[in-house]
Amino acid sequence: MSFKRNRKTKIVATLGPASSTHEMVRALFEAGADIFRMNFSHGTHEDHKKRLDIIRAVEKEVGRPIGVFADLQGPKLRLGTFKDGFVDIEKGMRITLDSDPTPGTQQRVYLPHPEILDVLVEGADVLLDDGKVHLHVVKKGKDFVETEVIAGKRLSDRKGVNLPNVLLKVSVLTDKDRRDLEAAIAMGVEWIALSFVQTPQDVAEARKLIDGRAKVMVKLEKPSAIAQLEPIIDLADAVMLARGDLGVEIPAEKVPSVQKRVVRHCRQAGKPVIIATQMLESMISSPRPTRAEASDVATAIYDGADAIMLSAETASGEYPLEAVSIMDRIAADVEVDDLYRKIMDAEHPDPESTPSDAITSAASDVATTIGAAAIVNYTTSGSTTLRTARERPTVTIMSLTPNLHVARRMQLSYGVYPVQTEDVDNFGDMVKKAVAQAQQQGIAAKGQRVVITAGVPFGTPGATNILRIAWVE
Repeated sequence: MSFKRNRKTKIVATLGPASSTHEMVRALFEAGADIFRMNFSHGTHEDHKKRLDIIRAVEKEVGRPIGVFADLQGPKLRLGTFKDGFVDIEKGMRITLDSDPTPGTQQRVYLPHPEILDVLVEGADVLLDDGKVHLHVVKKGKDFVETEVIAGKRLSDRKGVNLPNVLLKVSVLTDKDRRDLEAAIAMGVEWIALSFVQTPQDVAEARKLIDGRAKVMVKLEKPSAIAQLEPIIDLADAVMLARGDLGVEIPAEKVPSVQKRVVRHCRQAGKPVIIATQMLESMISSPRPTRAEASDVATAIYDGADAIMLSAETASGEYPLEAVSIMDRIAADVEVDDLYRKIMDAEHPDPESTPSDAITSAASDVATTIGAAAIVNYTTSGSTTLRTARERPTVTIMSLTPNLHVARRMQLSYGVYPVQTEDVDNFGDMVKKAVAQAQQQGIAAKGQRVVITAGVPFGTPGATNILRIAWVE
C-alpha cells in the first residue's frame, strides 16, 4: 500500500490512554500520523513496550516504515506541599521558599531543590504553576529566599517551578531518564528526545551516553538554549521547539519570532525540526479546533517546519482521530497556496562546496524544471535524503535504503517517502529499481520522469555524486 500523503509536512502523534489500542494506532496512521511519540513522563516501561509492539504490528500490516521517539521527562522542578493542600495569595504578599520539608503555609513553602536556592539572587523571578504565579526574590539567605508575590491567586501542592534567565547546574539526564533511556533503546526506538537542555554540553553529555544507539532530538524549552541555538543544533540530529515551557520563561510576544528563527536555523543545518505544544489544545475536549489554533498550525507550516506535533490531543483527548485529520487537512491546504511555495523558495540554504551538496541542489532544480514526479535518493545513512529535504522541493522525495531504522527515521523529514529495499551494486540496477519502486509505490505513473541521485561506489555514506533522469515505462 502506498499511503502517500497529500502534504509534505509530517505529523507527530503522542500515544497515551486514548490511543493505546491496535485499532486506534492504525486509525491514527491512516488518518495522517507519520511518526509516534512516547512520553516517558507518564506510564511504565511495560506500557510503552506494549504501544511500541502495536506500532510495529501496524507497520507490518500497512507495509510502511513508522518512526517512534521516546521523550524523556528531564529534571522536574516542583514545590513541596501545603498543610491544607493549597494557600490563597495576593499581590504584595511575602512568601519564603526554603529547605524545610514540613508542609507549607501562607508565609513559607518547601522548595526541594537546593540547586535552585543556590543560584537564586535578589531581583530574580520565579514562576510557578506554568506562570500563573509570579514571585520576585527580595532577599536571599543561606538556605532560603524571601519573595514578593507579583501576580497570582492560589498555590497548591507540587506545582512546577520555572526560572527565567537562570542557568541551573543540573544534569540534563536524571536517574529516571537514564533508566528510561536504556529501556527505550532496548525497545528499539529511533529517536531519544532530551528535555531541559540548557547548553551544548548537555547535548554532548547525552550523545556520549546514547553512543550512536539512537538519534538525538533536542527539545528547546529553555531561554539559555535559545541563546546558544547554533552550537546546540550542530550537536543535535533533530530539534523540537517545545513552546509550552519556553513560553512560560520568555515573553509571549517573543515566541513567534523564536519559532521562525529556530526553523530557519534547522533548515540551514539540514536537521528536522518539530513545532510542538498546544497546537490544537481545544480538541482535547472539542471535535473542532479554534480558528486561532488552525492559524497556529498553518503558521508553523508556512515557517517551513518539517513536522507538527499533537500531545494531549491524541494521548488523552476525546477526539484523537479528528485532531490528526484536521491537522492533515490544514497542512495539505497550506502547501497548495502559491504564497507557501514563494516562502519555501525565498530562503534556499547555500550548498556547501562538495559534490554531494551540488548534486542535491541540482536535483531539486532539475525536478522542478522538467516537471518530474519525484526525486529518488539511494541512501545508507539518510544524509543524502536530509540534504534533499533541506531544499524543500516541490515533489516527493522517495528515500530508498536497505536499513529499516534509517527508513523509519526519515519519516520525520519534510517531503520524504521512505522505502526499505535491497541495496544495489551497479548503475543499471539502480535506475531500474528506482523506477520500479516509484511506480509500485504510487509515486510516479507510466510516462512520467523521476530524478535519481546516488553515490558511487554504492553503499558509501554521504557520497552523492550521480544525478540521472529516468522515464517510468
